[in-house]
Amino acid sequence: MLKLNIKNETSRLRAVVLGIANSNGPTPTVNEAYDPKSLEHILAGTYPKEAYMIPEMEAFNSVFEKYGVTVFRPEIIANYNQIFVRDIGFVIDDVFIKSNILPDRAHEVEAIQYVIDQIEPSKVAIPPEEVHIEGGDVMLWNDYIFIGTYKGSDYRDYITARTNIQGVQYIKDLFPNKIVKEFDLIKSKIEARDNALHLDCCFQPVGENKGIIYKRGFREEADYLFLVQLFGEENLFHITRKEMYHMNSNVFSIDANVVVSEKKFTRLNKWLRKNGFIVEEIPYSEIAKQEGLLRCSTLPLIRG
Repeated sequence: MLKLNIKNETSRLRAVVLGIANSNGPTPTVNEAYDPKSLEHILAGTYPKEAYMIPEMEAFNSVFEKYGVTVFRPEIIANYNQIFVRDIGFVIDDVFIKSNILPDRAHEVEAIQYVIDQIEPSKVAIPPEEVHIEGGDVMLWNDYIFIGTYKGSDYRDYITARTNIQGVQYIKDLFPNKIVKEFDLIKSKIEARDNALHLDCCFQPVGENKGIIYKRGFREEADYLFLVQLFGEENLFHITRKEMYHMNSNVFSIDANVVVSEKKFTRLNKWLRKNGFIVEEIPYSEIAKQEGLLRCSTLPLIRG
C-alpha cells in the first residue's frame, strides 16, 4: 500500500503521478476550449502538437529519475488530454482527495485508478457533487492550507472558476486542525493575461520561506497582503503580468533547495540561483500554451 504524506510544497519528493501527452487527441474546437489561453492558441493555429509535448514531459520525467523519485503515469486513454493530473486529485497529509472536475474530463481519474487502488480505502475522500475543487487551487504550507476560489455571484458563468466556497468548506471540515485560508482569484473567460485559473497561476511557495507571487491575481488586496506578511516582502519574487501569462509561478519543487523550472524563465531562474536553489531547467513552453505548466502536470503522493 502507498503511505501518503504531503504536508507542504517543497519537502523531498519520493513519489508522484506525472501526466502523459501520448495520444493527446486532435486540436480542440473553439467550443471545446477550457481556458482563454488554449482558446487563444486554437484561434491562432499555434495550439501545441503532441510531437512537441511528449519530449517536454519526458524531460520532466528524466529529472525525477535523476533524483530517484518513484513516478506513476496515467494509463493512456486514446485521443484524450491527460497532461494536467493536478486537476483530478490531490493529497493532504495522508488523505487522497478526488477532485470534482469539469464533466468532460471525468475519465482522467479512471486512468490513475490503479494508483488509487494502492491507497488504504479509508484514506480516499470523495467530495459530494456540490463541492467543486481542483488540485491547482490547493496548496499546503505545513499548518496552513491555501485554497484559491472565486466568490463572484456569477461563479456558474465561468468555466475558469474551478473551486467554489463549498470546496473551501469541505477542506475545512475534513482538516479541522489546519489553518485554511482561501484566496479570491481574478478570473477571465477571454483574456489569459488576466485569468488566475488556479492559485498556482499567481502564487507558489519555494524553499522553506520564499515564494513566487503575482499581486494582480488576487481580487482582494488583503489576500495578497496576507501572503506578504506571512512570507515577508524580501522573500517574495514578484512576477509581471507577462510572466504570469507564461506561468512563471507554476514551477515544481523536488526538494527544499531543488526547483524544476522552464528554461525561458530567465529572471526567475536567476533569482532562484541567487537564493541558493538548484534550478533544473527544462523546455515546457508548448505545454504552457494550454494554461498549465510544471505543478499542473504533477500529483505528489509522498514527500519527506
